[in-house]
Amino acid sequence: MTDVPPAPAVPRARWHLPRPTLVWAVAVAWGVAVSAEATGRGRALHHDALAEGGLPIWAALGLFLLAWQLMIAAMMLPSSLPMIRLFSRASANQPRPLRAKAAFLGGYAALWTGFGAAAFLGDLGIHQLVDRWSWLAARPGLLGGGALLLAGGFQFSKLKDRCLTVCRHPGGYLLQHYRRGVGGAFRLGGGHGLFCVGCCWALMLVGFAAGVANLWWMATLTAVMVFEKTAPAGRRGVRPIGLGLIVLGCLLLADPATPAWIQGPS
Repeated sequence: MTDVPPAPAVPRARWHLPRPTLVWAVAVAWGVAVSAEATGRGRALHHDALAEGGLPIWAALGLFLLAWQLMIAAMMLPSSLPMIRLFSRASANQPRPLRAKAAFLGGYAALWTGFGAAAFLGDLGIHQLVDRWSWLAARPGLLGGGALLLAGGFQFSKLKDRCLTVCRHPGGYLLQHYRRGVGGAFRLGGGHGLFCVGCCWALMLVGFAAGVANLWWMATLTAVMVFEKTAPAGRRGVRPIGLGLIVLGCLLLADPATPAWIQGPS
């Protein structure tokens, strides 16, 4: 016997209520990000400012992870909505469906929070390296160019293809791994979130290199991830996108002392 209820058997009306909530969460996250950047307040929570602000590491990391939750909602929720929709329908007949859904989203958030913490701590190490190596400090474009080349090369990898397959077909993963209850929901969210991280980590590092709250790159990378994971032609676009990232990386490496062009419109 399997514990997986077939999604088509769940009444569609049970899904209508939570969907606007998630859409509003995405809209609010973008609204806060735009407002923070427009007023200049968002700069205080940029990972560069926190890394160089003189705060203890634990305090800087904590503040960054608070801002990172906003980035998760703004950038990752849009491309994860198909899986969230399927889980909501499949879990609608559970005794506590809202708790299950919260646990499922918590699994996603835990994976992306762990990635954000690792990226922030890695960035601290890079800052220390730059501070000690004047040659690298004079060529900041090398880091951005390297991030672009890494992301572009990853677009051609088997790991990217495997993770993207799971992300583009969430129903198969749900049928295989769905379990009732809060614990099962959290494990399902974390498991699928692992493929989500595996699919998008390199693109997110590009955003990290450009500035984690840079609205130009946030919007561009969000559009790329949504296209790859949900659009009918998304899979065919993976390698052209990778080629474009490699070209951008090469252009930046060709003139590493002047990386301002990659920051987008001010």
